[in-house]
Amino acid sequence: MTEEPPFRDSRSIATFQKWRPYYMLHAASALSPNEQEPGQGKTATAVAHCKAGKGLIRLNGSPIELVEPDVLKFKVYEPILRVGSDKFANVDIRIRVKGGGHTSQIYAIRQALAKSIVAYYQKYVDEASKNELKQIFLQYDRTLLVADPRRCEPKKFGGAGARARFQKSYR
Repeated sequence: MTEEPPFRDSRSIATFQKWRPYYMLHAASALSPNEQEPGQGKTATAVAHCKAGKGLIRLNGSPIELVEPDVLKFKVYEPILRVGSDKFANVDIRIRVKGGGHTSQIYAIRQALAKSIVAYYQKYVDEASKNELKQIFLQYDRTLLVADPRRCEPKKFGGAGARARFQKSYR
């Protein structure tokens, strides 16, 4: 025989925990501070999940130091280098990235990293330090916080590409 779920006036989280669906039990707890922010570059999408921790930054499950290609590794470190590693020392950030090519993935990662730390500081630290971080990022490079809206224009009929038309002959 199964137990009945708690009544509406029951306020205990511990009592409620066993009645939550499986996917809610394994999601990040509402009691621990965490923040989730997306970053986009063309067709690449990166989602950074920022929570209180000890300074770990992971990209698709592996440390951020292993990011490829090596030429663009510095681009990923830009948000950390601009504000200082002390701002990232008390948070753990997990980044998932998919889609696009190497370069657009790198730009999506750096944007997600910058947006997640700003959102974390806004929600769990204070507004003044969040504004300070935001100003540092905006002065350096606006694309750290604002996505580039440019997309590839689709091809139309009557021509070889999006704008080019087939030549017209009058004779």
